[in-house]
Amino acid sequence: MSFRETDEIRGVITAAERAMRERDAAGLIGRYSEDVVKFDLAPPLGRSGDDARDVGRQQAWFDTFEGPVDFEVTELSIHVHGEFGWAHSLNRMSASPKGAGFAFEMWFRATYGLRKVDGRWLIAHEHSSTPFYMDGSLRAATDLKP
Repeated sequence: MSFRETDEIRGVITAAERAMRERDAAGLIGRYSEDVVKFDLAPPLGRSGDDARDVGRQQAWFDTFEGPVDFEVTELSIHVHGEFGWAHSLNRMSASPKGAGFAFEMWFRATYGLRKVDGRWLIAHEHSSTPFYMDGSLRAATDLKP
């Protein structure tokens, strides 16, 4: 694994920080391969290909917030083997839903599978998840912080 490859992958993943703050749907989606498989926090259980790369859907989600969507990738760990890379991180997101009168903050886990396509690293698989309390309440543990 070379430093250059690790740095390139880090750039692909952390580009989400700027894209989220600037509400740049095309910039966020442009990091994905054409055949990406995504398991997001929002329904449905999964999306792939063009469905996962829908810039209009991403922009519509951005439009549900007032102001920027603050996003931070932390504790990013990257591994590379040839034309494939995988990574995981803890991510923080905060935003103010339109008309809600409040902002929220939440941490969640993310795992990425990357592939080099025409000399460029792209995300081919992304899985985001929040833990749940195992106390019978079925509540998502969105108040956890590292």
